[in-house]
Amino acid sequence: MIKKSKIKNQKSKVYGNELILDLFDCDPKIIRSKKKILEYSNRLCDLIKVEKYGKPIIERFGFGKDFTVGFSLVQLIESSLISGHFSELWNGAFINIFSCKLFNDKKAIDFTKKFFNAKK
Repeated sequence: MIKKSKIKNQKSKVYGNELILDLFDCDPKIIRSKKKILEYSNRLCDLIKVEKYGKPIIERFGFGKDFTVGFSLVQLIESSLISGHFSELWNGAFINIFSCKLFNDKKAIDFTKKFFNAKK
């Protein structure tokens, strides 16, 4: 599922842009690699020209249930954040990009699908 939205402030001006990607049948080696998820985050920020605010948080957890196990990513950016959750059970990547700075969503979509080798 790809969802694009523009979040408006009280004065009806665009406050930010949000891109939500639900990717399935991703390469299991990539979504299970902290190093590859870090590479994705760095390359995505460069591609959409957003400035990183500090280092990303990338942690694997959720061991209580088989459907919650996987890495999560949070990369703060000067204009908001990029987050991702990676399901080992379903080989899924669930990415959210929110930025007050405009970015090329087509480039972000194409890059993300290709990086994780998503089939759906």
